[in-house]
Amino acid sequence: MFSSKKTTGLVLIIVSVFLYSVSSAQDLTKNKFGKGLTFVAEDSSYSFKFGARFQTLYQGVLNLENEEYSDRFLTRRARLKLDGFAFTPKLVYKFELGLSNLDISGGDIQQLGNASSMILDAVLKYNFCQNWTIWFGQTKLPGNIERVISSQQLQFVDRSTLNSRFNIDRDKGIQVRYDGNKFRSISAISSGEGRNVTVDNEGGYDYTQRFEWLPFGQFSGGGDYSGSDLKREQKPKLLLGVTYDYNDRASRQRGQLGTFLSEERSLRTWFADAHFKYNGISSMISYANKVAPKGSVILEPNGNFKEAFYTGTAFSWQAGYLLKNNLEFAARFTNVTPEKITQRNADDQYTLGMSKYFVGHNLKIQSDVTYINEMNGDNQIMYRFQVEFAL
Repeated sequence: MFSSKKTTGLVLIIVSVFLYSVSSAQDLTKNKFGKGLTFVAEDSSYSFKFGARFQTLYQGVLNLENEEYSDRFLTRRARLKLDGFAFTPKLVYKFELGLSNLDISGGDIQQLGNASSMILDAVLKYNFCQNWTIWFGQTKLPGNIERVISSQQLQFVDRSTLNSRFNIDRDKGIQVRYDGNKFRSISAISSGEGRNVTVDNEGGYDYTQRFEWLPFGQFSGGGDYSGSDLKREQKPKLLLGVTYDYNDRASRQRGQLGTFLSEERSLRTWFADAHFKYNGISSMISYANKVAPKGSVILEPNGNFKEAFYTGTAFSWQAGYLLKNNLEFAARFTNVTPEKITQRNADDQYTLGMSKYFVGHNLKIQSDVTYINEMNGDNQIMYRFQVEFAL
């Protein structure tokens, strides 16, 4: 198997050769900053778009109990993306790699082949009939809206803890999607164990169904799956969504994410969310509930606690207002309440954020401060400052 360093080096060599070939051709592109590099075959048999982005983050945390301060600089995300169509515009592909340490995991996990888990998306999308499309491959499941919104398009520096602890994330499988003007349906069957797993399927499969209702019609420019009202909707727009997910005999702590545990449990997850935008005002509400009907805790032979799946409930609400100079102020409240039997602490988080958009979400700076009130733990204040850059 390739090591993480060797794999990353190979990717960089391929990208360098590609970029050198483009520069050597002396072609001028009409693309704009943030739109990537796009090429279309002379006979229109395929298209190819290359994009790259990264996030540079500073994070500092003050422990209010002992007054200790810790901080760090991170390359939060660094990614390469290829997409386009092949043979017909109805057949679309997307391929995305994660290159930062926080995007790569699995080097010491047997189920991931003891190799770096670099591939984020590798999916084909075929529009086989009017509003119907079938997806095949590895990509995000249709879970909570906050997870499906790209990390590039977020209103805050990062997603809420509702998402990090309860989302169903990426997986490999098949999705069938219906996209109407006011109604959408997404059905998915996937492996249930997350991205880049190489061993035979453990347990059963994962079944996901999401419904979305847009009572006032479509958002401008896909704004329903983007944070902040950068399009400044002239009329109110609202998305109401609900998702049910059943992961049959899951083997990982959070279904598609987390540690592989010594026993399996089926997990049932409900998501409900709403997204509203109007004239620079935006608001998003999310709710999550995850249970293991046969019990989330795994016990030692002597009856002592050994491991637990991550189950419980969470609620998050955020809202922001975008000024005419593209400076935005936003606030968010998040409550996470794990099941007590799992021996995890509940917490509330209160976040205030400020963002400045220079070229939409492609070039922006974001900053936020969060008060973390953790039950049976130390309260903290976290400060973050991040720059997003996307070609």
